[in-house]
Amino acid sequence: MKFQILVTLKIAALIVVTTALYTYIGQLVPQKMVLPPQETVMRADMTTDELVQIGLELIDGKGLCRTCHTFEGKKGALRFPDLAGIAATAETRIAGMGGLEYLARSIYEPNEFIVEGFSPGMPVINKPPIGLNDQEIVAVIAYLQSLGGTPTVTLDTTLGDMGLE
Repeated sequence: MKFQILVTLKIAALIVVTTALYTYIGQLVPQKMVLPPQETVMRADMTTDELVQIGLELIDGKGLCRTCHTFEGKKGALRFPDLAGIAATAETRIAGMGGLEYLARSIYEPNEFIVEGFSPGMPVINKPPIGLNDQEIVAVIAYLQSLGGTPTVTLDTTLGDMGLE
């Protein structure tokens, strides 16, 4: 009986010490507060520069693009293609297809064009969980066009203008 109580106390002590240790270690890990994305406010009279800036904010925030893509001209083992200079690349990627259509189709139908050496896996960003609306996607395209090119989209750009209807 005495032996059984001693074993029980040792097990209880081990549980308390282990729990305290993991609690302490857990408090040492930096915590990151994740807030819901802010609502994107778009005005009908936005300039191209403002549209590009909102596109950058969406890429860094709600669009979650930097989770998988880089924008610094990196080579090597990347999860998805680096998008530095994508505007120039988009113009020549598919014969007979313009850069705007290529970018739009790559966003709305991400598994249609898979860059050699990469696997499919980009989510459709106009559906949950990301859920960018058409105006927000136009802003993202404006930013992407600014990477090695000149943005041609405006908030008046339609899906038909992008070759999607």
